Amino acid sequence: MGFTIGGIREMRSGSRRRVRTTECTAVAEYTGLWGWDVVPGARAVAGRCSCGDPLCTAPGAHPLAFAEPVPAGAGLDVATKAWSEYPGAAVLLPVGRSFDVIEVAEAAGRRALVRLERMGLPLGPVCATPAGRAQFFVAPGAAAELPRLLYRMGWDDADLDLHCLGPGAHVTAPPSDLGGLGPVAWLRPPTLDTAGAPPQARLLLGTLAYICHRTHR
Repeated sequence: MGFTIGGIREMRSGSRRRVRTTECTAVAEYTGLWGWDVVPGARAVAGRCSCGDPLCTAPGAHPLAFAEPVPAGAGLDVATKAWSEYPGAAVLLPVGRSFDVIEVAEAAGRRALVRLERMGLPLGPVCATPAGRAQFFVAPGAAAELPRLLYRMGWDDADLDLHCLGPGAHVTAPPSDLGGLGPVAWLRPPTLDTAGAPPQARLLLGTLAYICHRTHR
């Protein structure tokens, strides 16, 4: 059953309610408010992944193979029950379902945000990672379209620090830690308008490519 933003705030502030972890509340927001699936993920401590594989190639940045996703629409009780089975799990969002992600260097992403807002272009959620990356949520299908879009815009031969994540990828979501480096943070948090309908990649790509090119030179 769904719930409202006001209901989420009440859950956060109700001191008489049983204690809920920050992760559980975040998961409930992502599933219940924004309509995203959420996957329990591994964490990294001292460079080692909680999955237990000493040769893990993505410590603290991948789903737990044995964990079930929390589906879009799940409420706080479902999120709390799911996370109680995987204490300390990172909050991961599957890419390619509700959104794809264009990733650039954080410095370029912050400059692009200023320009995009001045131009009045639509923006979806945007994350900053402790690895120095900015992640722009865009409409699904962007990863498949990226080569064609860059070609049409004349950026296909440019050396750009820009790539797109699509189906099969996952991003670590706030407030979780990414690979032991520190927490992920929102530069532009999701809203009711942007979570379910992020912008088409073509609306942002020209500006992102230009800023990446200028920053990389």
